[in-house]
Amino acid sequence: MKTYMRLCAVVFGLMMTALCVVISIETILRKVFNYSLEGVDELSGYAIAIGAPLCFAIAAIEQSHIRINLLYMRLPRGIQATLNVAAASLLAVLSLYLLFFTFRTVGETRLFGSVAQTPWMTPLIWPQTVWLIGMLVFAVPAVWLAVRVVLFAIRGDTDAILTSFGPDEVEDELAAEVSDLEART
Repeated sequence: MKTYMRLCAVVFGLMMTALCVVISIETILRKVFNYSLEGVDELSGYAIAIGAPLCFAIAAIEQSHIRINLLYMRLPRGIQATLNVAAASLLAVLSLYLLFFTFRTVGETRLFGSVAQTPWMTPLIWPQTVWLIGMLVFAVPAVWLAVRVVLFAIRGDTDAILTSFGPDEVEDELAAEVSDLEART
């Protein structure tokens, strides 16, 4: 999964870097030469629509989504495990819903031959197909993690659930930050 996550991060980073370059060129052309490429805002929208599911996949794999641990850490281990199972399962359900919605949207676009209402008049099937792939990239790890946590729950392996799906202890987070700081200096 780490390789999968790194690939998502590299694709997202390259896409955002390319978008920054295009926006910079557009800005310079407009300010210096009074000329516009037209459609850079369209590219920005596509980049965000395609990049967001890649970030969702990274957050799911890294379990870096925001949690409110103040109450969670005070709950009994069984309730913590139940909440972890519920969170992973609901994330998988959300990813499948988004995948279904995206698939349906792409189908309607293909049916009607929709084009963007922009100067480029881009056939929307192209960016939406990449968007669909992005949603699939998000759904795969979300469902995989949900299956994994449910299997732990079926086996009654609370320790595995808490270790694999629970938030890090404050001491663990501090040690990771110190280690990261030492690696950078």
